[in-house]
Amino acid sequence: MDKKSVIDDHQVSKEDTGNGTIIQPRETQRGLSSRQVQLMAIGGSIGTGLFVGIGSYLRDTGPLSVFLGYMFYGLLFVWPVNLCVGEMCAYLPIRGSIFELAARYIDPAFGFAMGWVYFYGGLMLVCTEYSAVATVMQYWTTSVNPTAWVAMALVVCFLLNIVAVKWYGESEFIMASTKILLLIGLVMLTFITMVGGNPKHDVYGFRNWTHGVMYEYYTDGATGRFLGLFSVMVYAAFSVAGPDLPALAAGEIQNPRWTIPRVVKMTFYRIVGFYVVGVLAVGIICSPQDPRLLSAIDSGAAGANASPWVIGIQNLDIHGLPDLINVLILFSGWSCGNAYVYSSSRTLYSLARDGQAPKFLLKCNSAGVPIYCVITVSLLSCISFLVADTSAVTVLYWFIDLTTCALIITYTSMACIFLGWYRALKAQGVDRKTALPWVAPFQPYFAIGAVTIGSLITLFNGFSVFSPFSVQGFITSYFGLAFFVVMFLFWKLYHKTEFVDPATADIYSGKAEIDVECRIWEDGRFEERRKAELAQMHWARRMWEKMW
Repeated sequence: MDKKSVIDDHQVSKEDTGNGTIIQPRETQRGLSSRQVQLMAIGGSIGTGLFVGIGSYLRDTGPLSVFLGYMFYGLLFVWPVNLCVGEMCAYLPIRGSIFELAARYIDPAFGFAMGWVYFYGGLMLVCTEYSAVATVMQYWTTSVNPTAWVAMALVVCFLLNIVAVKWYGESEFIMASTKILLLIGLVMLTFITMVGGNPKHDVYGFRNWTHGVMYEYYTDGATGRFLGLFSVMVYAAFSVAGPDLPALAAGEIQNPRWTIPRVVKMTFYRIVGFYVVGVLAVGIICSPQDPRLLSAIDSGAAGANASPWVIGIQNLDIHGLPDLINVLILFSGWSCGNAYVYSSSRTLYSLARDGQAPKFLLKCNSAGVPIYCVITVSLLSCISFLVADTSAVTVLYWFIDLTTCALIITYTSMACIFLGWYRALKAQGVDRKTALPWVAPFQPYFAIGAVTIGSLITLFNGFSVFSPFSVQGFITSYFGLAFFVVMFLFWKLYHKTEFVDPATADIYSGKAEIDVECRIWEDGRFEERRKAELAQMHWARRMWEKMW
């Protein structure tokens, strides 16, 4: 095999320096199909929070507050940010990801701070899900040290992330499908049982909403009901999937200028169909005043024991489901850990490409995986072994608080980047409707609204830690904000960066290369090959593929 074949096979680039040809490091590869990306976007963040942790908010704020909190956060914040990311990444689906766009349209220091805050948040989320796996495993046995379950989850997620990205995508597709089917099954079960399809033949309907639907939280009166609603919105920031996975995977998605808009346009239906309907159903099947729900949360019950779904099912005398649900909850946590090992490692890779992280992190293996980035994330996630000395449930809630602020800051920053992008296009006379492959609706108003809502949630997410003042609560609630400010000031002062002038912002670098790369999907041959592959598949597999 000659040198050219080797280079082509491993997708490396060549550069003539005058003294010979230098082979540059391998890059990530476009191995994620449309169906894999859609399932990553749908299920990437459906973890234990929606199945177990939601019980404490149902108890403290009431079923209507939980329903409205998820709906407001999803439709007024997450959906607009998804649309912002979709327009930018469909135009430039670069391997440098959203953080490079921040440096182009706002300030290199902004991209640096945003990238490191998201890396920190993603790492904390990996630790959250590893701790959740340990918590759920204790449903069956408490005699095994929880560090064994953390180690098990860590090793599996590491192995799934060092294989070719298409196989990672396939594993995440399967695990995300499992938890989506779980959520759909629980919603259907709720509907069937509420109209009398249960062993008791009890048509309970909305009976669990008759003892109050919005509870006072932290204080009395209307202010207390508002704070209950607001606290649910903060929790939704942890448990509702955002635009981060599609944004970070932009450089590894097949046919990105078609796939990315398709994924973000479905965000509205994903939020309503999975999260909003899901939290509505859990408030129907389980009473927020159920004594078992109160005692399970206060005692730190493990796994499905603390799940309002399971408590509601057991109250209807339905047997055999708790173990099955607990297995599926376990897969949910495992899947989220797997997804955020991927996103955290790709964040490190993006930062290294921009010279904001050590260069050795750029090294990719023959499968196009940034191997040292995956190793770094896996090593740092070993802090999950804190469960050895502290209750797994306690550690889980530490990591949830540390994660939430970082994720809200990251999503708010994405909307800020869009506003910088919008200003740059306008200043340079670029018509969005004719120059872009896809144009997000309702802009820039959606972006402005998302920045406003995200900023308010960031500033007030820890309102309950001030009276009485909790040092631990203050640190876990606001560490992400302090980290962002420190990283921004460090890079800005050290490198003396300047805010980008919209008239000179770089909106073209990398576009020509992306145009060439995307030509394989845009010239019609890709679609012909795809039809030929479908024709050779078994009918059931063909229907499954077409559904996505």
